[in-house]
Amino acid sequence: MHYDYVPMPHRKPLKWPNGARLALMITFNLEYWDLVKDSAEPYYAGGPAILPDPLPGNVPDFPNYSWREYGQRVGIWRLIDIFDKAGVPATCTMNAKMGLERRAVIDAINQRGWELVAHNFVQSDLLTNYQFEPEKEREIIRETLRVYEQVVGRPAKGWLSSSLRSTTQTADICAELGLIYFNDLMNDDQPYLIQTKHGPIVSVPYTVEMNDFMIFLRRGMSTSEAVEVFKEQFDVLYAEGAGSGRLMSIGLHPHVIGQPFRVRAVREFIEYVKRFDGVWWAKREEIAEWYLQNHQSHVG
Repeated sequence: MHYDYVPMPHRKPLKWPNGARLALMITFNLEYWDLVKDSAEPYYAGGPAILPDPLPGNVPDFPNYSWREYGQRVGIWRLIDIFDKAGVPATCTMNAKMGLERRAVIDAINQRGWELVAHNFVQSDLLTNYQFEPEKEREIIRETLRVYEQVVGRPAKGWLSSSLRSTTQTADICAELGLIYFNDLMNDDQPYLIQTKHGPIVSVPYTVEMNDFMIFLRRGMSTSEAVEVFKEQFDVLYAEGAGSGRLMSIGLHPHVIGQPFRVRAVREFIEYVKRFDGVWWAKREEIAEWYLQNHQSHVG
């Protein structure tokens, strides 16, 4: 894959549909982890552990497994309720095993017409394990997309790798298999084209800065501090968007943000954003489809 370096001042103004200043995506990562795996190699849980003492992969880690499962049993439903009452959509990522093992969550998202992004087969198996085995990586992506279509009822259009750990061939494989956007790169506040062996695919950047893992578990911020961080990010991007449209992505995990003492951060941020005109509660696939048709007006 290849993408051009085009600094922000060298671009033409990006004009979102309907004159929006900011495309906003609040994302729930719907992720399933296996309790144990076949190997005794250290278990990779796909994010910070609630208890940091590592166990072999073939030994059950019930504290970390059940903490994550809280998001599937309780946290996601609390978040869905907040978004339903606010009348705004969320975007969601989904690994294949989440669709197979926790179908009720996926059905609830699908029934609301919210976005679902293919997000690897299972969180604990990183694509970087297959940097030198592209056929195995292709098979994992292909199988993930097969399960996605089976569970969701339509083909996937985009991809986010577990922990954003992709390889040099991931974007090429995604384009080869018919996907139109790729979320693993975090180097911009606007979409751009990645050139692959199979044609262009749109980069719709994700985030680890505006992410509950980073804010709460790595930086130790309080709920009130998180609200201010979200607002500050929004204010700057919204102001900049008056001249050229911007993207804002927030990445959330239902077992983290869905805890009772944290969920206020989402509710208060949504209430704040709804005071502003010109905010596009966007699906990544909508952004990608629009950008494929309009990118020449941006950097052409």
